[in-house]
Amino acid sequence: MAKSKKKIDPGPGQLSFEDFLSRAMNQHPASNPSGPASFNIDLRLREELSLGLKRSPLSRYQVAARMSELLGVEVSKPQLDSWTAESKENHRFPAAYLPAFCEATGYKEPLRIMTELLGCYVIENREALLTQLGKIKHEQKEFADRERLIRRLLKETRCVDSGKH
Repeated sequence: MAKSKKKIDPGPGQLSFEDFLSRAMNQHPASNPSGPASFNIDLRLREELSLGLKRSPLSRYQVAARMSELLGVEVSKPQLDSWTAESKENHRFPAAYLPAFCEATGYKEPLRIMTELLGCYVIENREALLTQLGKIKHEQKEFADRERLIRRLLKETRCVDSGKH
C-alpha cells in the first residue's frame, strides 16, 4: 500500500513551503516596482499588527507586558492600540520593536512584509537548516567540478610535458 503524503502544518503565522514557493515565484524582486509610494506599507503593517494581536493567545495587555520585558522599555496597551489604529497616522510602530512583537505574539507576518518588499524572505528553523544544507551540497558540487577540471588540466600538462622530452 502506498504511503499518503502528509501535509505539514507550519503553525500560526508561518508559511507552508508551498505558500513560500508561490510567493517567491510571484514576488520576485524584478516584479516589485520601486516607484513613488511603493514602499509605503503603513496601512498594511497596521493591519498585520492588528491581525497578530487578534491571533495571539495573549491579551493586548499581556503582549505589551511581554514586549516590555523583551525590550527593557515600557510598552503599554494604549501604545499598541495607537500603532494599529488607522486613524492614528502620526503614531508609527517602531521598527526596533518588531522582533519583540513577533516573539510576543508568535506572528511573523509583519516582518515578512518588510523583507519581501526588498525581495528577501523570512524562513524559520528547519527550512533555514535545509537551505544551508542545500547551499553546502551546491558548494560541494562546485568543488568537485573544480577538482575534476584541475585534475584534467594536470593530466593534459603531463602529456604535453612528456611529449617535449
